[in-house]
Amino acid sequence: MTDSGPVALITGAAKRIGAAMATRLHSEGFRVIIHYGHSKDDAHTLAQKLNDIRPESATCLQANLCDSEDVKALSEKAVNVWGQLDVLVNNASSFYPTPIGSISEEDWLSLVGSNVKGPLFLSQALAPALRKAKGCIVNMVDMHIDRPLPKHSVYLLAKSGLASLTQSLAIDLAPDIRVNGIGPGAILWPEREMEDDEKDKLLSSIPLGELGKPEDIAKTLSFLISASYVTGQIIFVDGGRSLYTGASA
Repeated sequence: MTDSGPVALITGAAKRIGAAMATRLHSEGFRVIIHYGHSKDDAHTLAQKLNDIRPESATCLQANLCDSEDVKALSEKAVNVWGQLDVLVNNASSFYPTPIGSISEEDWLSLVGSNVKGPLFLSQALAPALRKAKGCIVNMVDMHIDRPLPKHSVYLLAKSGLASLTQSLAIDLAPDIRVNGIGPGAILWPEREMEDDEKDKLLSSIPLGELGKPEDIAKTLSFLISASYVTGQIIFVDGGRSLYTGASA
């Protein structure tokens, strides 16, 4: 592939926030690698849209981030696409409730695997390429690491682990690779159905009074990529919700 420009790998980039980040970086001149797990059609549709704007500037790679062999293969393929990697965005995430009494080992493997195991081993595998490029890693954390969400103990354990990993890697990979995180709040309504009163309750817990937009996360990503003296930081993009005493309700 012959397009020029920095290269970003974004996991879970086929739709929603991931797609917004891929689109934003592409508009800034990046070549983007759109990772997907199951959303093949969405991923290829996005890649085609971006390639229509700038030929040979986007491609797709599939991998199960809970599988160590898949992660290893993904890292090798990602570097081989354009021979370099400048930015890794660990965005892919499983998210669902795990009430105490019903937690299974499958839940553990899925939630910890996608939210912390995958990012750890992908970051490790891609460190040589990122170091060569003086690049950066941005991890998608969650505002709820400081205000626990009821019935989501395994998910929050995993995201808290990712927050800790962000700060640990910022030390271990310095000075050549910067590592930061973004903690989104309520950016999009969940894919599951929500009752109107449930939506009203959520909105009332946001000081700015409205949901955020995927572009808010994408703009923060752009800032962190360009902020050459920032590492080990997690920026909450949540409309102030993490400050609200009822945020975990």
